[in-house]
Amino acid sequence: MIDEIFALFERFGSKRYGEDISLERHMLQSAAVAQSQGASDCLVAAALLHDIGYFLDPATQAIVREGRNSEHEALAALWLSQYFGEDVTCPVALHVEAKRYLCAAEPGYFEQLSEASRASLTAQGGPMAATETAGFEKSPYFAAAIALRRADDLAKDPAMVTPPLEHFRALLAVCLRNGMVRFSISTSLSAPISAFIPFTKSKF
Repeated sequence: MIDEIFALFERFGSKRYGEDISLERHMLQSAAVAQSQGASDCLVAAALLHDIGYFLDPATQAIVREGRNSEHEALAALWLSQYFGEDVTCPVALHVEAKRYLCAAEPGYFEQLSEASRASLTAQGGPMAATETAGFEKSPYFAAAIALRRADDLAKDPAMVTPPLEHFRALLAVCLRNGMVRFSISTSLSAPISAFIPFTKSKF
């Protein structure tokens, strides 16, 4: 299963998503930042894998370029749920919602976002309303989602040097859950992605 994940990085990691670095470098930087901040193994794994949805459906990148919401976070969480528990999948599922929350709740946060991240915000629902922020704060994964988001925001540096992907193999192995669940992405994509990820809403 880890080899399957690494194969996706090998095949699609060089692609870009509107930032100045490749997806693989962004995801490695996210994991390196989270690890340097003392995050748990599962949160580091979430940081490493949070944008894997872009690897799973090539259409997501075209959707982003068109200014529409790709729901890449929901697709990522859905696919990862066959391997990992909610300590990994829920922060992944909620990292876009965390951006919406911080744009509403933290003065100056929007201004420090990258140009690409600002551009995608509108398609993703814009800053949360007051009722949404109050609900999001009650999520058991609120702190993890915010921590992942902050690592994500810091992981767009063309000059940052990170460990290679292989560095995280043992950590991913620790986070694997018992009893893998297999499913077909092609079949799942026949319905809206959000329908398969109840914890994107029900967990808060």
